[in-house]
Amino acid sequence: MPASPSTARAINDRLALRLLQREGPLTAGQLKQLTGLSRPTVADLVERLTASGLIEMVGESGAQRRGPNARLYGIVGDRAHLAALDVRLESVSVVVSDLVGRVLAEASVPIDADAGTGPAVEQAVALVERAVKEAGAEAGATGPGETGVRHRESVREWGSLHTVGIGAPGLIDPATGELRNTTGLPAWHRSLVGALQERLPDARVVVENETNLAALAEMRDGAARDRDTFVLLWLDMGIGAAVVLDGALRRGASGGAGELGFLPVPGTRGLPSATDCEGGFHSLAGAAAVLELARKCEVLGVGGAGEATAAQVVRWAVATVTDGDAEAVRPDAPRGAPAPRKVHARAARFLDTLADRLALGVASVVALLDPGCVVLGGEVGQAGGDELAVRVAERIAGMSPLPVEVRPSVLGDTAVLRGALLTAQDGAQDELFG
Repeated sequence: MPASPSTARAINDRLALRLLQREGPLTAGQLKQLTGLSRPTVADLVERLTASGLIEMVGESGAQRRGPNARLYGIVGDRAHLAALDVRLESVSVVVSDLVGRVLAEASVPIDADAGTGPAVEQAVALVERAVKEAGAEAGATGPGETGVRHRESVREWGSLHTVGIGAPGLIDPATGELRNTTGLPAWHRSLVGALQERLPDARVVVENETNLAALAEMRDGAARDRDTFVLLWLDMGIGAAVVLDGALRRGASGGAGELGFLPVPGTRGLPSATDCEGGFHSLAGAAAVLELARKCEVLGVGGAGEATAAQVVRWAVATVTDGDAEAVRPDAPRGAPAPRKVHARAARFLDTLADRLALGVASVVALLDPGCVVLGGEVGQAGGDELAVRVAERIAGMSPLPVEVRPSVLGDTAVLRGALLTAQDGAQDELFG
Protein backbone atom coordinates (compact mmCIF):
# COMPACT_ATOMS: atom_id res chain seq x y z
CA MET A 1 0.00 0.00 0.00
CA PRO A 2 1.56 3.33 -1.07
CA ALA A 3 2.21 5.97 1.55
CA SER A 4 -0.23 8.84 1.87
CA PRO A 5 0.97 12.28 0.71
CA SER A 6 1.38 13.44 4.32
CA THR A 7 3.40 10.34 5.23
CA ALA A 8 5.58 10.74 2.14
CA ARG A 9 6.24 14.37 3.03
CA ALA A 10 7.21 13.40 6.59
CA ILE A 11 9.59 10.71 5.29
CA ASN A 12 11.20 13.13 2.84
CA ASP A 13 11.57 15.81 5.50
CA ARG A 14 13.20 13.37 7.91
CA LEU A 15 15.59 12.18 5.20
CA ALA A 16 16.63 15.75 4.37
CA LEU A 17 17.16 16.64 8.03
CA ARG A 18 19.29 13.53 8.56
CA LEU A 19 21.49 14.53 5.64
CA LEU A 20 21.87 18.06 6.98
CA GLN A 21 22.79 16.61 10.39
CA ARG A 22 25.44 14.38 8.88
CA GLU A 23 26.81 16.53 6.05
CA GLY A 24 26.25 20.07 7.28
CA PRO A 25 24.80 22.81 5.03
CA LEU A 26 23.73 21.64 1.56
CA THR A 27 22.25 23.21 -1.55
CA ALA A 28 18.90 22.13 -2.94
CA GLY A 29 20.79 20.52 -5.80
CA GLN A 30 22.93 18.52 -3.40
CA LEU A 31 19.83 17.43 -1.49
CA LYS A 32 18.30 16.31 -4.79
CA GLN A 33 21.41 14.29 -5.63
CA LEU A 34 21.71 12.68 -2.17
CA THR A 35 18.01 11.89 -1.70
CA GLY A 36 17.15 10.88 -5.25
CA LEU A 37 14.02 13.03 -5.06
CA SER A 38 12.76 15.19 -7.90
CA ARG A 39 13.60 18.88 -8.10
CA PRO A 40 10.00 20.00 -7.34
CA THR A 41 9.82 17.65 -4.34
CA VAL A 42 13.10 19.01 -2.94
CA ALA A 43 11.98 22.59 -3.50
CA ASP A 44 8.75 21.80 -1.67
CA LEU A 45 10.47 20.24 1.35
CA VAL A 46 13.01 23.07 1.58
CA GLU A 47 10.19 25.60 1.64
CA ARG A 48 8.27 23.55 4.19
CA LEU A 49 11.25 23.03 6.54
CA THR A 50 12.21 26.70 6.28
CA ALA A 51 8.67 27.82 7.12
CA SER A 52 8.62 25.49 10.13
CA GLY A 53 11.84 27.04 11.48
CA LEU A 54 13.88 23.83 11.23
CA ILE A 55 16.28 24.98 8.51
CA GLU A 56 17.47 28.33 7.16
CA MET A 57 19.62 29.71 4.38
CA VAL A 58 23.15 30.01 5.79
CA GLY A 59 25.05 31.21 2.72
CA GLU A 60 25.84 30.37 -0.87
CA SER A 61 27.79 27.51 -2.38
CA GLY A 62 30.02 29.70 -4.54
CA ALA A 63 28.47 28.53 -7.80
CA GLN A 64 29.03 30.85 -10.74
CA ARG A 65 25.34 31.02 -11.59
CA ARG A 66 23.31 32.44 -8.72
CA GLY A 67 19.97 30.76 -8.14
CA PRO A 68 18.04 28.42 -5.84
CA ASN A 69 20.63 25.65 -6.19
CA ALA A 70 23.43 27.98 -5.07
CA ARG A 71 21.82 28.70 -1.71
CA LEU A 72 23.11 26.70 1.21
CA TYR A 73 20.58 25.45 3.75
CA GLY A 74 21.44 24.33 7.25
CA ILE A 75 19.74 23.34 10.50
CA VAL A 76 18.67 26.26 12.68
CA GLY A 77 21.14 25.98 15.54
CA ASP A 78 19.32 28.38 17.86
CA ARG A 79 16.23 26.20 18.01
CA ALA A 80 17.66 24.47 21.11
CA HIS A 81 20.84 24.46 23.12
CA LEU A 82 22.97 21.79 24.72
CA ALA A 83 25.36 21.40 27.63
CA ALA A 84 28.12 18.81 28.01
CA LEU A 85 29.98 17.99 31.22
CA ASP A 86 33.22 16.13 31.87
CA VAL A 87 33.07 15.10 35.53
CA ARG A 88 36.43 14.13 37.02
CA LEU A 89 37.42 13.11 40.53
CA GLU A 90 38.42 16.67 41.42
CA SER A 91 37.01 18.90 38.69
CA VAL A 92 34.13 19.60 36.34
CA SER A 93 34.32 21.09 32.84
CA VAL A 94 31.30 22.30 30.88
CA VAL A 95 30.62 23.34 27.29
CA VAL A 96 27.41 24.96 26.07
CA SER A 97 26.57 24.80 22.36
CA ASP A 98 23.73 25.33 19.93
CA LEU A 99 21.90 22.51 18.20
CA VAL A 100 24.49 22.04 15.47
CA GLY A 101 27.39 21.92 17.92
CA ARG A 102 28.76 25.47 17.69
CA VAL A 103 30.36 26.14 21.06
CA LEU A 104 28.93 29.21 22.80
CA ALA A 105 30.63 29.08 26.20
CA GLU A 106 32.99 26.83 28.14
CA ALA A 107 34.35 26.79 31.66
CA SER A 108 35.85 24.51 34.30
CA VAL A 109 36.26 24.52 38.05
CA PRO A 110 38.20 22.41 40.58
CA ILE A 111 35.98 20.59 43.07
CA ASP A 112 36.97 20.28 46.71
CA ALA A 113 35.36 16.97 47.68
CA ASP A 114 36.67 17.39 51.25
CA ALA A 115 34.15 20.18 51.71
CA GLY A 116 31.32 17.63 51.56
CA THR A 117 28.85 16.34 48.99
CA GLY A 118 26.47 19.31 49.22
CA PRO A 119 29.04 22.05 48.61
CA ALA A 120 30.73 20.02 45.85
CA VAL A 121 27.43 19.53 44.02
CA GLU A 122 26.47 23.18 44.45
CA GLN A 123 29.80 24.29 43.02
CA ALA A 124 29.36 22.09 39.93
CA VAL A 125 25.73 23.04 39.34
CA ALA A 126 26.54 26.75 39.71
CA LEU A 127 29.21 26.38 37.02
CA VAL A 128 26.68 24.89 34.61
CA GLU A 129 24.04 27.52 35.35
CA ARG A 130 26.57 30.30 34.89
CA ALA A 131 27.75 28.93 31.55
CA VAL A 132 24.16 28.49 30.32
CA LYS A 133 23.25 32.03 31.37
CA GLU A 134 26.29 33.69 29.84
CA ALA A 135 26.00 31.76 26.59
CA GLY A 136 22.59 33.37 26.06
CA ALA A 137 22.64 36.63 27.99
CA GLU A 138 25.85 37.92 26.45
CA ALA A 139 25.50 36.58 22.94
CA GLY A 140 28.07 38.19 20.72
CA ALA A 141 30.74 38.64 23.40
CA THR A 142 34.12 37.46 22.22
CA GLY A 143 36.26 37.76 25.34
CA PRO A 144 36.08 36.29 28.82
CA GLY A 145 33.08 37.41 30.86
CA GLU A 146 33.18 38.51 34.47
CA THR A 147 32.89 34.93 35.67
CA GLY A 148 35.67 33.66 33.41
CA VAL A 149 33.50 31.81 30.87
CA ARG A 150 34.98 32.11 27.37
CA HIS A 151 32.61 32.83 24.46
CA ARG A 152 33.33 31.17 21.14
CA GLU A 153 30.39 32.10 18.86
CA SER A 154 27.60 34.65 18.84
CA VAL A 155 23.93 33.74 18.46
CA ARG A 156 20.84 35.73 17.51
CA GLU A 157 18.78 34.68 20.50
CA TRP A 158 18.91 32.14 23.29
CA GLY A 159 16.90 28.95 22.90
CA SER A 160 15.91 26.55 25.64
CA LEU A 161 18.44 24.12 27.10
CA HIS A 162 17.27 20.85 25.62
CA THR A 163 19.81 18.18 26.66
CA VAL A 164 22.68 17.86 29.12
CA GLY A 165 25.24 15.15 28.34
CA ILE A 166 27.45 14.04 31.22
CA GLY A 167 30.61 11.96 31.06
CA ALA A 168 31.71 10.44 34.37
CA PRO A 169 33.93 7.63 35.61
CA GLY A 170 32.17 4.54 36.89
CA LEU A 171 29.46 2.19 35.70
CA ILE A 172 26.16 3.26 34.13
CA ASP A 173 23.18 1.00 34.82
CA PRO A 174 21.92 -0.03 31.34
CA ALA A 175 18.37 -0.50 32.65
CA THR A 176 17.97 2.92 34.26
CA GLY A 177 20.72 4.98 32.66
CA GLU A 178 21.86 6.07 36.12
CA LEU A 179 25.37 6.27 37.50
CA ARG A 180 25.90 3.31 39.83
CA ASN A 181 27.39 3.61 43.28
CA THR A 182 31.00 2.60 42.66
CA THR A 183 33.65 2.09 45.31
CA GLY A 184 36.40 4.67 45.15
CA LEU A 185 34.39 7.39 43.40
CA PRO A 186 33.19 10.48 45.29
CA ALA A 187 29.57 10.55 46.47
CA TRP A 188 28.97 13.93 44.84
CA HIS A 189 29.15 12.37 41.38
CA ARG A 190 25.82 10.56 41.80
CA SER A 191 24.21 13.50 43.59
CA LEU A 192 25.20 15.87 40.80
CA VAL A 193 22.98 14.17 38.24
CA GLY A 194 19.86 14.54 40.39
CA ALA A 195 20.73 18.11 41.29
CA LEU A 196 21.08 19.09 37.64
CA GLN A 197 17.77 17.49 36.77
CA GLU A 198 16.09 19.36 39.63
CA ARG A 199 17.60 22.74 38.74
CA LEU A 200 17.08 22.26 34.99
CA PRO A 201 13.64 20.57 34.96
CA ASP A 202 12.99 21.18 31.25
CA ALA A 203 16.26 19.63 30.11
CA ARG A 204 16.93 15.98 29.46
CA VAL A 205 19.97 14.76 31.42
CA VAL A 206 21.94 11.84 29.93
CA VAL A 207 24.85 10.15 31.72
CA GLU A 208 27.48 7.95 30.05
CA ASN A 209 30.77 6.40 31.09
CA GLU A 210 33.66 8.71 30.21
CA THR A 211 35.59 6.10 28.22
CA ASN A 212 32.54 5.25 26.13
CA LEU A 213 32.09 8.93 25.29
CA ALA A 214 35.76 9.23 24.37
CA ALA A 215 35.35 6.31 21.96
CA LEU A 216 32.33 7.93 20.30
CA ALA A 217 34.33 11.12 19.83
CA GLU A 218 37.32 9.27 18.37
CA MET A 219 34.98 7.44 15.96
CA ARG A 220 33.33 10.69 14.84
CA ASP A 221 36.24 13.14 14.86
CA GLY A 222 39.42 11.32 15.88
CA ALA A 223 41.67 8.33 15.37
CA ALA A 224 38.88 5.86 14.46
CA ARG A 225 37.07 7.92 11.81
CA ASP A 226 37.58 5.15 9.25
CA ARG A 227 36.62 2.28 11.58
CA ASP A 228 33.25 0.93 12.64
CA THR A 229 34.83 -1.75 14.85
CA PHE A 230 37.59 -0.85 17.32
CA VAL A 231 38.49 -0.71 21.00
CA LEU A 232 39.61 2.43 22.82
CA LEU A 233 42.07 1.74 25.65
CA TRP A 234 41.82 4.65 28.12
CA LEU A 235 45.15 5.36 29.84
CA ASP A 236 44.93 7.94 32.58
CA MET A 237 44.65 7.95 36.37
CA GLY A 238 42.42 4.92 35.90
CA ILE A 239 42.30 2.28 33.18
CA GLY A 240 39.30 1.44 31.05
CA ALA A 241 38.24 0.38 27.59
CA ALA A 242 35.34 1.10 25.28
CA VAL A 243 34.13 -1.46 22.76
CA VAL A 244 32.60 -0.39 19.44
CA LEU A 245 31.38 -3.21 17.18
CA ASP A 246 29.78 -2.56 13.79
CA GLY A 247 29.38 1.11 14.64
CA ALA A 248 27.55 0.48 17.92
CA LEU A 249 28.85 1.02 21.43
CA ARG A 250 28.67 -2.22 23.45
CA ARG A 251 28.10 -1.66 27.17
CA GLY A 252 27.64 -5.23 28.40
CA ALA A 253 24.86 -6.82 30.47
CA SER A 254 25.56 -4.70 33.55
CA GLY A 255 27.18 -1.70 31.87
CA GLY A 256 30.66 -2.89 32.73
CA ALA A 257 32.09 -3.89 29.36
CA GLY A 258 35.65 -2.62 29.16
CA GLU A 259 36.54 -2.58 32.88
CA LEU A 260 40.04 -3.56 31.87
CA GLY A 261 41.62 -2.28 35.06
CA PHE A 262 40.32 -5.42 36.80
CA LEU A 263 41.91 -7.77 34.24
CA PRO A 264 44.26 -10.23 36.05
CA VAL A 265 47.69 -10.01 34.46
CA PRO A 266 51.18 -11.27 35.30
CA GLY A 267 53.65 -8.89 36.87
CA THR A 268 51.48 -7.64 39.75
CA ARG A 269 51.71 -8.41 43.45
CA GLY A 270 48.37 -10.18 43.64
CA LEU A 271 44.90 -10.36 42.13
CA PRO A 272 42.19 -7.72 41.87
CA SER A 273 39.11 -7.98 44.06
CA ALA A 274 35.47 -7.20 43.43
CA THR A 275 35.95 -3.74 44.93
CA ASP A 276 39.58 -2.94 44.14
CA CYS A 277 41.46 -3.14 40.84
CA GLU A 278 44.87 -3.10 42.53
CA GLY A 279 46.54 -6.28 41.38
CA GLY A 280 44.86 -6.05 37.98
CA PHE A 281 45.94 -4.36 34.76
CA HIS A 282 45.48 -1.01 36.54
CA SER A 283 48.54 -1.82 38.67
CA LEU A 284 50.69 -1.98 35.54
CA ALA A 285 49.25 0.80 33.37
CA GLY A 286 47.52 3.38 35.59
CA ALA A 287 49.11 6.82 36.03
CA ALA A 288 50.64 5.93 39.40
CA ALA A 289 52.17 2.77 37.92
CA VAL A 290 53.60 4.74 35.00
CA LEU A 291 55.30 7.17 37.39
CA GLU A 292 56.67 4.30 39.46
CA LEU A 293 58.05 2.71 36.29
CA ALA A 294 59.68 6.04 35.41
CA ARG A 295 61.48 6.05 38.75
CA LYS A 296 62.70 2.49 38.22
CA CYS A 297 64.01 3.45 34.79
CA GLU A 298 65.71 6.48 36.34
CA VAL A 299 63.84 9.05 34.31
CA LEU A 300 62.24 10.53 37.42
CA GLY A 301 63.64 11.43 40.81
CA VAL A 302 63.41 8.66 43.39
CA GLY A 303 60.99 9.16 46.27
CA GLY A 304 58.49 11.32 44.42
CA ALA A 305 60.77 14.36 44.21
CA GLY A 306 59.50 15.26 40.78
CA GLU A 307 56.26 17.08 40.01
CA ALA A 308 55.77 15.62 36.55
CA THR A 309 52.55 13.81 35.64
CA ALA A 310 52.50 10.44 33.90
CA ALA A 311 51.58 12.10 30.60
CA GLN A 312 54.44 14.59 30.93
CA VAL A 313 56.95 11.82 31.56
CA VAL A 314 55.73 9.83 28.56
CA ARG A 315 55.81 12.93 26.36
CA TRP A 316 59.36 13.69 27.50
CA ALA A 317 60.50 10.13 26.83
CA VAL A 318 59.03 10.21 23.33
CA ALA A 319 60.71 13.54 22.58
CA THR A 320 64.04 12.25 23.92
CA VAL A 321 63.93 9.07 21.83
CA THR A 322 62.69 10.87 18.73
CA ASP A 323 65.20 13.70 18.91
CA GLY A 324 68.05 11.40 19.89
CA ASP A 325 69.17 13.91 22.51
CA ALA A 326 71.53 12.09 24.86
CA GLU A 327 71.88 15.22 26.98
CA ALA A 328 68.16 15.84 27.60
CA VAL A 329 67.12 16.99 31.06
CA ARG A 330 64.81 14.75 33.07
CA PRO A 331 61.21 16.01 33.29
CA ASP A 332 61.44 16.62 37.04
CA ALA A 333 64.91 18.17 37.09
CA PRO A 334 65.16 21.62 38.68
CA ARG A 335 65.91 24.55 36.41
CA GLY A 336 69.60 24.94 35.79
CA ALA A 337 70.45 21.39 36.86
CA PRO A 338 73.27 19.72 34.94
CA ALA A 339 72.02 17.54 32.07
CA PRO A 340 72.47 13.84 32.78
CA ARG A 341 74.24 11.79 30.16
CA LYS A 342 72.87 8.87 28.17
CA VAL A 343 69.24 9.51 29.06
CA HIS A 344 68.29 8.40 25.55
CA ALA A 345 68.80 4.77 26.59
CA ARG A 346 66.83 5.30 29.79
CA ALA A 347 63.94 6.89 27.91
CA ALA A 348 63.90 4.05 25.37
CA ARG A 349 63.93 1.48 28.15
CA PHE A 350 61.05 3.25 29.85
CA LEU A 351 58.93 3.28 26.67
CA ASP A 352 59.81 -0.34 25.86
CA THR A 353 58.79 -1.53 29.34
CA LEU A 354 55.61 0.51 29.23
CA ALA A 355 54.79 -1.02 25.83
CA ASP A 356 55.42 -4.50 27.29
CA ARG A 357 52.86 -3.76 29.98
CA LEU A 358 50.26 -2.27 27.65
CA ALA A 359 50.61 -5.21 25.28
CA LEU A 360 49.26 -7.54 27.99
CA GLY A 361 45.95 -5.68 28.06
CA VAL A 362 45.79 -5.11 24.32
CA ALA A 363 46.53 -8.78 23.57
CA SER A 364 43.64 -9.85 25.79
CA VAL A 365 41.28 -7.49 23.99
CA VAL A 366 42.47 -8.67 20.58
CA ALA A 367 42.09 -12.36 21.48
CA LEU A 368 38.53 -11.88 22.74
CA LEU A 369 37.10 -9.35 20.29
CA ASP A 370 39.33 -9.27 17.19
CA PRO A 371 38.60 -5.54 16.77
CA GLY A 372 41.21 -4.91 14.08
CA CYS A 373 42.07 -1.58 15.68
CA VAL A 374 42.99 -0.42 19.17
CA VAL A 375 43.24 3.29 19.99
CA LEU A 376 45.47 4.34 22.89
CA GLY A 377 43.48 7.14 24.50
CA GLY A 378 43.53 9.36 27.54
CA GLU A 379 46.37 11.72 28.42
CA VAL A 380 48.99 8.98 28.48
CA GLY A 381 47.88 7.44 25.18
CA GLN A 382 47.94 10.78 23.43
CA ALA A 383 51.31 11.67 24.97
CA GLY A 384 52.82 8.39 23.72
CA GLY A 385 51.78 9.18 20.17
CA ASP A 386 52.98 7.03 17.29
CA GLU A 387 56.19 6.14 19.14
CA LEU A 388 54.35 4.24 21.89
CA ALA A 389 51.67 2.89 19.53
CA VAL A 390 54.29 1.36 17.22
CA ARG A 391 56.03 -0.31 20.16
CA VAL A 392 52.76 -1.84 21.36
CA ALA A 393 51.84 -2.98 17.84
CA GLU A 394 55.21 -4.73 17.42
CA ARG A 395 54.63 -6.71 20.59
CA ILE A 396 51.07 -7.67 19.63
CA ALA A 397 52.27 -8.89 16.24
CA GLY A 398 54.47 -11.39 18.05
CA MET A 399 51.75 -12.42 20.52
CA SER A 400 48.63 -12.80 18.39
CA PRO A 401 47.84 -14.26 14.95
CA LEU A 402 45.06 -11.69 14.55
CA PRO A 403 45.94 -8.50 12.66
CA VAL A 404 45.40 -5.27 14.59
CA GLU A 405 46.35 -1.64 14.12
CA VAL A 406 47.41 0.30 17.21
CA ARG A 407 46.83 4.04 16.91
CA PRO A 408 47.34 6.96 19.29
CA SER A 409 44.38 9.13 20.24
CA VAL A 410 43.85 12.29 18.23
CA LEU A 411 41.61 13.94 20.81
CA GLY A 412 43.30 12.80 24.02
CA ASP A 413 41.95 14.35 27.21
CA THR A 414 39.37 16.45 25.33
CA ALA A 415 37.60 13.37 23.96
CA VAL A 416 35.22 12.94 26.92
CA LEU A 417 33.79 16.44 26.67
CA ARG A 418 33.55 16.15 22.89
CA GLY A 419 31.77 12.80 23.17
CA ALA A 420 29.31 14.19 25.73
CA LEU A 421 28.49 17.09 23.40
CA LEU A 422 28.04 14.80 20.40
CA THR A 423 25.74 12.52 22.42
CA ALA A 424 23.64 15.48 23.55
CA GLN A 425 23.52 16.83 20.02
CA ASP A 426 22.43 13.54 18.45
CA GLY A 427 19.78 12.95 21.10
CA ALA A 428 18.31 16.43 20.82
CA GLN A 429 18.23 16.36 17.03
CA ASP A 430 16.61 12.93 17.00
CA GLU A 431 13.87 14.11 19.36
CA LEU A 432 13.25 17.44 17.64
CA PHE A 433 13.38 16.16 14.06
CA GLY A 434 11.78 12.75 14.55
